[in-house]
Amino acid sequence: MAVGPSSLSTDQLNAFIVARLAISGIDFNLLPAQPDPATGVPTQTQVLASLRSFLLANPAAVNGWRPSADAALGQQLAAPLEYPSITEAWTGKAGGR
Repeated sequence: MAVGPSSLSTDQLNAFIVARLAISGIDFNLLPAQPDPATGVPTQTQVLASLRSFLLANPAAVNGWRPSADAALGQQLAAPLEYPSITEAWTGKAGGR
């Protein structure tokens, strides 16, 4: 049975986010707990808030994407772009070029 993000509590969403980051090879614990004005790196709290907001918006194009089980291939694959036309224009691939 599929469960939508909006039916989960904040703690459940946080656990889901941290687990998905770990599956993708990102160690959430390396992010600072306190703001660091020298680097501007987002804190763990800021990252969780941003990703919760992203999940609750439920973008369909990215919702079903999973990283590859092959680590080398997984680094080369990227999630679908939400606005591919903009990226194509920036990279010079717009209009069949």
